[in-house]
Parts: sequence; C-alpha cells; structure tokens
Amino acid sequence: MRSLIILAVIGFFAQLVDGSLGMAYGVTSTTLLLFAGIAPASASAIVHLSEVGTTLVSGVAHWKFGNVDWRVVGIMAVPGGVAAFFGAHFLVGLDGEAAKPVVSTILLVLGIYVLYRFLRMPTTQPAFRGTLRKRLLVPLAVAAGALDAVGGGGWGPVGTPTLLASGKIEPRKVVGSIDTSEFVVALGASLGFLSGLGAVGIDFAWVLALLAGGVVAAPLAAWLVRLMAPRVLAVAAGGLIVFTNSRTLLGTDAAVGLLGGNTGSVVLTVLFAAWAALVFWVVRRELRARAAEREHRAALASTEA
Repeated sequence: MRSLIILAVIGFFAQLVDGSLGMAYGVTSTTLLLFAGIAPASASAIVHLSEVGTTLVSGVAHWKFGNVDWRVVGIMAVPGGVAAFFGAHFLVGLDGEAAKPVVSTILLVLGIYVLYRFLRMPTTQPAFRGTLRKRLLVPLAVAAGALDAVGGGGWGPVGTPTLLASGKIEPRKVVGSIDTSEFVVALGASLGFLSGLGAVGIDFAWVLALLAGGVVAAPLAAWLVRLMAPRVLAVAAGGLIVFTNSRTLLGTDAAVGLLGGNTGSVVLTVLFAAWAALVFWVVRRELRARAAEREHRAALASTEA
C-alpha cells in the first residue's frame, strides 16, 4: 500500500509538471519504474496505460481553459499514435538505451535555442503569428511518437521544444496542444504494448496509482499554464529540457569515464542553480514589466479624465 501511495504522489507531481510545461510525466514515471527494477518495455507499458487516463483529463481541462490549437492536434495526433504503436512493438524486442545519447543531444540543442529565443524577446507582450506547416508537424509527430514508446517518454520533450522554438504558437497553447494530442499517442502505445506483451509484466495496481495522482493534478496544471506569462513558461520549459538531457548525457558510460561521477554531479548542480536563478530573474522582469504597463494605463486614464 505504501508503494502505491508513493506512486500516486509521483503521478500527481509528474502530471503537474507535464500539464504546466508540456513534458516530464513519462520521463519521471519511467525513471522511477526502471529504478525499481522493472524491465524497460513493462515500465513504458505501465506509464502509457496510466497516461491514457491522465491525458484525457488533461486534454479536456486544457480545452476548457482555451489552451488548445486544434489544428495542431488534428495534424499531429494520428501520426503520433501510429508511430507509438509500432514503437511499442519495436521496444518489446529491443533495448532503446543506445539511441538516448543521440536524442538527448538534439533535445539539448533545442532547449538552448528555446532559452535564447525567448530571453531575447522584448519586455512587451510577444506576438505569436504564422502557421506551422504539415510538412513539419507530421514528421515531428512520427519521431516524437516513436521515441515516446521506445524511451518511455518523448512526446513532450520532442514536441514541446520544437513548437516553442518556432515562435508561432503561444507557449500555453503549445503545452495544451501537446498534452491533448498525447491521448492518442498514449492509446497507440498502450495498444502496441498490450498486443506485444499481453498482460505479462504489467502491474495494473501501479497503473491505477499513477493514474489517480495524475488525474487529480491535470485540471490544476491546465489552470496554471493559462496564468503563466509566455516568457516565464518558455524559459522554465527550456531549462527543464537542458537539465534533463544534460543529466542523460552525463550519465552515459563515455561521460562517466571521461569526467567521473563527481564531476557530473557538480555540473548538474550548477545547471540546476543557473536554471532556478534564470527563472527567478525572468519572473522579476515580467512583474516589473506588468507593473510599468499598469502605471502607463493609469496615467493614460487620468489624462483622459
């Protein structure tokens, strides 16, 4: 019972982060299950089965709060779900660890670009204009869906930074659209695991525990993302991408052999501190900008009166 309560708490916080920043539920939950000794395919299956419920609730909540770009969802959901289905079958017979350093390097670069792009934005409210083409969204959905099934998490880490980096969609709608379309991806991956694994190795009590925590957090996360300023949300997400993928790269055998375990820990500590300081600075900057805007409006109102 204690382990189920812990899993529910993990599911709550993982979904709170995922629903607010567009990533981390799969990565966080899968990491926990792998640490507990669950095989990669079974861990990914447990996470995706729980995500079928959490993403459904999260999608409805994001829709209610106006955080969804339905064009993006309509284009990405089905290709992502199909890719996740075949990715699940691929994982059943193959260890996906070898691809992680390559994928993490790509994501790390994207995370740095997201930080660079949004930190350079003027203090005035940024304008998000333009339309993302199908020739970008469909291959993105296929790659993210396949990686999500193979790696136990990847739809958000691949999809969110790519859409954020385009600068054409508001960050809250990036998060809402990614979370909403992830329902189809989780469903596709779950069907793939069930047809490939059957019920062997899947602890449905663990599925329900993760699901319960995630369902409670989903509406709260959708409400939070609506209130957060675009720059703050993007910097928080970009920093999360940089930190998590740096952690993956520093944990490889090559990095440990070159730097040693202690050096990697120091680097991660510095990165986390820098990320926290950057978010704090951006929040203060946003608050000052909003205060200046209120003063300007008050001055205009008094002049007109």
